[in-house]
Amino acid sequence: MTMAGTDPAAVATAVVDMAATGRYAEVEGLFAPRLRAAASADTLRVGWETEIAKIGPVRAVGDPVSEPAGAGLVRVSVPVTGAHGGLTVVMSVDDAGLLHGLRLAPPSGTTWAPPAYAEPDRFTEHEVTVGAGPLAVPGTITRPRRRGPWPGLVLLASGPADRDLTTGPNKPFKDLAWGLASRGIAVARFDKVTHVHPETGSAAGFTMADEYVPHAVAAVHLLQQQRKVDPVRVFVLGLSGGGKAAPRVAAAEPSVAGLISLAGDTLPLSRAAVRVARHLAELNPGPAAAAAVESVARQAALVEDPGLSPATPAADLLFGWPASYWLDLRGYDPVATAAGLGRPILILQGGRDYQVTAAGDLARWREGLARRPDVTIRVHDADDHLFFRGEGPSTPAGYESPQHVDPAVVTDIADWISTPR
Repeated sequence: MTMAGTDPAAVATAVVDMAATGRYAEVEGLFAPRLRAAASADTLRVGWETEIAKIGPVRAVGDPVSEPAGAGLVRVSVPVTGAHGGLTVVMSVDDAGLLHGLRLAPPSGTTWAPPAYAEPDRFTEHEVTVGAGPLAVPGTITRPRRRGPWPGLVLLASGPADRDLTTGPNKPFKDLAWGLASRGIAVARFDKVTHVHPETGSAAGFTMADEYVPHAVAAVHLLQQQRKVDPVRVFVLGLSGGGKAAPRVAAAEPSVAGLISLAGDTLPLSRAAVRVARHLAELNPGPAAAAAVESVARQAALVEDPGLSPATPAADLLFGWPASYWLDLRGYDPVATAAGLGRPILILQGGRDYQVTAAGDLARWREGLARRPDVTIRVHDADDHLFFRGEGPSTPAGYESPQHVDPAVVTDIADWISTPR
């Protein structure tokens, strides 16, 4: 299926209408071969319905904005407004009307204001390049103004996130960087390789180690080379999947002084994905939600199948990740890896988190690290997955209102890093 001779903006608008009315197979029919190898109608269904659960039913679709994207492609952004928030559907369209890229991004024009605990006169920021070669990514180092030497911290996000972990109008990693730099800690954060080079995430052979380790180690080295940073006191902090990956980074880089895991998941991700899909279906029950659960469960079963091989198409698997990623993940135990490092660890968990839970994921951290006196575990009962404070059950819509990382979390991190060892 193509839309030959059709204006890319018209194609993009039609795609949004198809997705909003559940015609995912029609959207898949517009995928160019490379996108088809990485995604499917099921992948789109899960991604779309997960995001719609956050913003509520679609109320309006705005005018598309087009710009050249190189290689004969046009990038078209279509704003979508829901009952509780918005998002932007970003597509790369060729002159035949085929899609070479499709992602759901935060709404354009959202603004971020510093949290009260950030004091901009106490730090400076400058841009850096993290890594080398074609997969290098841009990043930011936030440096305290106070007299050094300072400890340092590298932030690791989950998924194809930017350096600020932008989520709706919120930037939790910018909150952390500014809040911690105000407390005398140098912070490095960077755009994930899967954000800057999205094609890598679905490439055959790509693994979790590829996603995290090279750039995290490069960021550690960058911080260690900064004037006034104490090179033996550079730590790594990961949130969610970044918290799961942090022990692997430290295992690869012996100079990492210690680890901080925020909502680091320990249960098999395939099972967690099914649990989250069911939770979201309970919030917004109906045929579409039931179909999304069925799709996630089917993809999770393939991920867990003993017969999974590198030849299994990425489009058939959860999140469109290649089989190589899942095979690598199946062989990695974050708790056992952390237990074998012999370095101090701080683990923080939100009590209202439904994505990574205290009863499931945190329990495995507690059990596996129970005999380690240099491990500190704290639960912030009022916090959700991004450590935003709130009341009642956490929902995806909660991320769409402007919020900041709980100041108690910033204090926990700053105090722990600053404790002499």
